[in-house]
Amino acid sequence: MDVFQKCTDWDFVKLLRSDQMYPYFKPLHEKNGSEVVLDGLPMIMMGSNDYLGLSHNPTVMASAAEAISKYGTSSSGSRLLNGTLTLHTQLEERLATFLKKDRAIVFSTGYETNLGAISALLGRGDVAIIDRSVHASIIDGIRLGVGKMLRFQHNDMDDLENKLRSIPKHSGKLIIVDGVFSMDGDTANLKDIVYLKHKYQARLLVDDAHGIGVLGKNGRGTCEYFDVEAETDLITGSFSKAFGSLGGFVAGDNDVIDYIQYQARSMIFSSSMTPASIAAAISSLDIIENGEDLRAKLWANTRKFSESLQRMGFDIGQSTTPIIPILIGDTPRTFHFWKQLQQHGVFTNPIVSPAVQEGNELIRTSVMSTHTTAQLDNVLRIFEQIGTSLNIINPGSRAPA
Repeated sequence: MDVFQKCTDWDFVKLLRSDQMYPYFKPLHEKNGSEVVLDGLPMIMMGSNDYLGLSHNPTVMASAAEAISKYGTSSSGSRLLNGTLTLHTQLEERLATFLKKDRAIVFSTGYETNLGAISALLGRGDVAIIDRSVHASIIDGIRLGVGKMLRFQHNDMDDLENKLRSIPKHSGKLIIVDGVFSMDGDTANLKDIVYLKHKYQARLLVDDAHGIGVLGKNGRGTCEYFDVEAETDLITGSFSKAFGSLGGFVAGDNDVIDYIQYQARSMIFSSSMTPASIAAAISSLDIIENGEDLRAKLWANTRKFSESLQRMGFDIGQSTTPIIPILIGDTPRTFHFWKQLQQHGVFTNPIVSPAVQEGNELIRTSVMSTHTTAQLDNVLRIFEQIGTSLNIINPGSRAPA
């Protein structure tokens, strides 16, 4: 058997391309905050994780440019050897203070953060207990380690307790959840999870990539929002969301972070964050720490968009955040909906298996603080028009205004 035969036989992408329904790896010709240009067509961006619009903030961009002029375009090495700049340590110190943890370290991407931190921590006899909806990087981090994995049903605390109860007392236990789940837009039940963590003498890691900068009075994320910062042992996150940059971090106790820094293969064997990315993250952190107005605008836009979709009759699931899914439940209809939205100038993300389970296909939208009222009104009009024409909504399903 030819090892490449599976590639020839795989026809998912071929069929989508033949039907002109291929939605992925689309190159944007221009990107200007809440507006982009795709295939020459101006579009309103409703699929970005740039929740606060900081990737186009003039101060953030100027900081990145200044760092390039001082340090060049690359760190040119791993953190262990020659790739640690004063900017790295400055960002780590700022993050630790911001998140109220002893120490933080930064990785080149959010994916590498979970891959490295989790695989380093899980030794033989240790067990990771994860929500079924966690990000793929968490699953891959567990697989790279030598510990075991148990999954509990999404946000099901009874199932979580059953899984914890089944683990031998002598085993190390690490509960891992997303703070904000990236496809469904709902949050982890952190209050209940913390209770079970203490009851079964486990540790807790929260991947708050989509919560930092967005949730909490001070923007410290889901743990601040639920007032469980002191009970959360480790927080991981990404700079590619609200920070408008690139990279990732893990924050926690001194000894734990020290161990991860020297044991995480994705730290030791990867080049470090680029000077521009670090400087942009530091500048964004300045803004996030004083970003009450930005967050207020983001949440006003979120309420407007989600409540309007629900009134029209769309099913947005249990979303309580700027990530707002439109549940379709069928792959062909999801792609047809996405295609028509694109033709009408609205950029969204069609999400199908394996990113979600079959039957849970959806259009993923996300709101930004920089969306104008006119943009959202235009998008909502288009959603209603296309949703009605495809029978995704109907007049009888509309909620009263």
